Amino acid sequence: MQEVLDTRRRAGQKVSIIGALVNSLLSLLKIIVGYLAGSAALVADGFHSLSDVVTDFMVVFLLGISHKQADDNHPWGHGRFETLGTLVLAIILMAVAGLMAYDSLKLLFSGEIPPPPGALALAVAALSIIANEGLFFYTLKVGKEINSNLIIANAWHHRSDSLSSIVVLIAIAGAMLGIWWLDALAAVLVALLIGKIGLDLLLRSLSELVDTGLPPERVHELTETALSVDGVLDVHNFKSRSMGGQTLLEMHLQVAEHLSASEAHFIGDATSRRLRERFDEISHIIYHIDTYDDQEMPALDQPSFPARPEITQHLDAVLSRMLGELPDYELMIYYSPRRIDLDIQFNAEIWPLLSQQSLAAQVLEKGLHEELKGLNWFGRISCWLPAQGHHPLPD
Repeated sequence: MQEVLDTRRRAGQKVSIIGALVNSLLSLLKIIVGYLAGSAALVADGFHSLSDVVTDFMVVFLLGISHKQADDNHPWGHGRFETLGTLVLAIILMAVAGLMAYDSLKLLFSGEIPPPPGALALAVAALSIIANEGLFFYTLKVGKEINSNLIIANAWHHRSDSLSSIVVLIAIAGAMLGIWWLDALAAVLVALLIGKIGLDLLLRSLSELVDTGLPPERVHELTETALSVDGVLDVHNFKSRSMGGQTLLEMHLQVAEHLSASEAHFIGDATSRRLRERFDEISHIIYHIDTYDDQEMPALDQPSFPARPEITQHLDAVLSRMLGELPDYELMIYYSPRRIDLDIQFNAEIWPLLSQQSLAAQVLEKGLHEELKGLNWFGRISCWLPAQGHHPLPD
């Protein structure tokens, strides 16, 4: 699992560093040219690109933390740092949007008519569109490959730059044609667009931080995969949550009533393996084995069942009365909602005891059933005897 996390981290850091370098050049170019050409929209777009540089390096830093191995202080891993990074990224986007909108509105209502921007501003806006679209598709591809919400959010940050540059391009062209207010108005529209993207990322991060479950269609895929494992009769009490691009699951697996604990555990492990093979974003699976659907069994219907010592005490007393002395045996206890079933495995010494009491094996099992049936928890009992050897079964 750690190898997968390291691969995700390296891929995410690489694309983020490339984005930081490209945005550094674009931000300087747009701010300088926008200032010299008198384009408020281009200057605002330049500061937007500068915010991308900050977030790109923040992403690099947070990926290094979020993909570290679990430790004593973070037993579930460090994936929440990635969610926290997405949250911070969203807040930065919304803050940038607010500042851009304020400055542009102030310019729009100042009454001053700025000189029209030149052709160089138009060329820089076009270059920004091309560069940011390239970054968007590249970053989004990597984000989906490594299933990182933080990288996907950063990709949309690049797309917001691209869209804002398109609006800026139109605004500059309009201003060059004499529509001076179009430049400032475009800057306000860009700010609203960036704010909307920031709000979406903020809500998505908060949803993850409060442990919102996976979408119903995803839950259906996961439960169907679990049900496809031999031995799994039902899946219930299914819980899911996301943490930094990883999925954590908890579920109850219902198996046959009289399976041994080791076989039931084997089925549970097989279910975990199949889920991880099909869904590689799963980092943790906790399963609970049930021999019945505990969702369908109201607590008030469950009697107060005895534990092994009390059950053994009842059996010892009955066997001693029936056989004259207590034989060695192994006891399997099967709890179900309304009864307890018992399997008794005797060793070879049972045969002389049966002979002494002139009891047949079937009579022993029937006698035990009659003695125990008055107990409110008793369901049924089965006796298992070894090969008879030199001790013939009495008639």
